Amino acid sequence: MTTRFVETRRNLRRTLNWWDGLGRRTKFYLEAVAHVGRAVGRYRKETLRLVAEISMGTGALAVIGGTVVIMGFLTLFAGATVAVQGFSSLGDIGIESLTGFLSAYVNVRVVAPVTAGVGLAATIGAGTTAQLGAMRISEEIDALEVMSVPSMPYLVTTRVVAGMIAIVPLYALAVAAAFFASRVATVYIFGQSAGVYDHYFRTFLIPSDVLWSFVQAMAMALVVMLIHTYYGYNAAGGPAGVGSATGRAVRSSLVGVVTVTLLISLALYGSARQLHLAG
Repeated sequence: MTTRFVETRRNLRRTLNWWDGLGRRTKFYLEAVAHVGRAVGRYRKETLRLVAEISMGTGALAVIGGTVVIMGFLTLFAGATVAVQGFSSLGDIGIESLTGFLSAYVNVRVVAPVTAGVGLAATIGAGTTAQLGAMRISEEIDALEVMSVPSMPYLVTTRVVAGMIAIVPLYALAVAAAFFASRVATVYIFGQSAGVYDHYFRTFLIPSDVLWSFVQAMAMALVVMLIHTYYGYNAAGGPAGVGSATGRAVRSSLVGVVTVTLLISLALYGSARQLHLAG
């Protein structure tokens, strides 16, 4: 009886702690979003500096181009993989000419958004958590508060806004790289006619899908930046705690990227049960 009581109390405490943590996260996210106007209006220079830092990187990372190059290469190889797998799989049933359709369909709806989200979490997100975590353990955030500089809009919201701004050109580059890699692999490596590839690619590339793909990328950027700023802002335990917070943030943001992709895909394409390959 005593053992059962202790186990029940432990489970109850675990559940209450989980709900308490969820409440703290929700409050943090709402405060970060609520300060967008203040961050953009009062801390414009800081926001622009963060946009440049996120896009091109700083220090040694700037030598290789920062997030631009990393995300570009990720989507480049992802697009090439779509072409390789698509040409091989469609060739098994004699319709390899539809590889252009697969590129226009899969790259826009799944491959480019998910790959860009993973790259965003691994580069911008992890860097943001490490920066804020280092500031927290070195008491720089507390020093800002003492100087009457609100840390939430100045440190958190500016980074969220910068991530939302930077994702637009970064994702445009990612989509272009995926399309380019798919075409090069199909036409120049597998030897398919460029006219056949371009015909099916242009026929099935739906402009609204591209637009929604950008919306999905921005939603993923918002989720990733909110998660990483939360873990960095609330880091504790010295340098080891910052590293642990970065790892937990990356894990949570990857789950968030896949969740956003699933929800948006269900909302946009969940009711479309047929695929018309002919008019």
